[in-house]
Amino acid sequence: MKPAGEPVRLAIIGVGLIGGSLGLCLKKAMGEGIYITGLCRTQASMDKAVELGAVDFAGSDIEKVVSEADIVFLSPPVLQIVPMVKKLLPYLKPGTIITDAGSTKQYIWQQLQGLLPDDIYYIAGHPMTGREKSGVASAKADLFQGKAYVIVEDTGAPAEAHEKLMEVLKHTGANFTTLDIRKHDRCASVISHVPHVTAAALVTLLNRSGDDLESCIKLIGGGFTDTTRIASSNADMWADICMTNGEAITRHLKDLQSILGEVITAIDSQDRQAVHDYFAASKARRDSLLEKAVEKRIDPN
Repeated sequence: MKPAGEPVRLAIIGVGLIGGSLGLCLKKAMGEGIYITGLCRTQASMDKAVELGAVDFAGSDIEKVVSEADIVFLSPPVLQIVPMVKKLLPYLKPGTIITDAGSTKQYIWQQLQGLLPDDIYYIAGHPMTGREKSGVASAKADLFQGKAYVIVEDTGAPAEAHEKLMEVLKHTGANFTTLDIRKHDRCASVISHVPHVTAAALVTLLNRSGDDLESCIKLIGGGFTDTTRIASSNADMWADICMTNGEAITRHLKDLQSILGEVITAIDSQDRQAVHDYFAASKARRDSLLEKAVEKRIDPN
């Protein structure tokens, strides 16, 4: 049991956009009630993380960063999470909580089940937030505010560990929800993963417009910019997501392909009513989602 008045000790592995934003948020909300260490790859990243106030200490020595941690927050690309846990385990004290920001959950949990000792607890998490920019220099203290944050409760951690973690994460201002692991990965595919693949496809379509490319670029406005904003996201992160949630992503991409096929058929056959109904139905659904977001104070962006 931690003595009264002693700060919670949090180690952030990967002090980039997500990890750095978490650090900024928690230091702002908890002040001296939390001490944050950060694992960074370069001296420049360490200096910037400390300068911005995202961490109290930054280093590249794993033992120094995690040995006193009550909670370890992992925020590297998904395929780096399990190898990193293997490196951390020898230095963790009994009762340490490991959580993460990985965008896919089944892959990570399948790998971790055979690795973790009984006195180290994993609680899978996924803050549904981000920006098209990466790195700690892009971190924002309000990045989590009003955004969905999934906590997966079926990874075997005791209730006390969940309570301890949520006592810290509640300061993010996120809207917390729970999902089982399989449903999380399916829903994340529809809401996040496929939209990123699609945004990149639209940019690829532009790149392949041949002799019209320069003329098309002159016409770019808000519609194209807004729709493709997320195509500027980190390529390593999204390649890992596709490799670790491939079944759901490919299934939903095929569903999207089928929908586009229906639209192609309607346009080719000059079926204006079918095309009108397609746009009207999607408008009605999106408008209702935005109304619900306002009612529940959820940031829809």
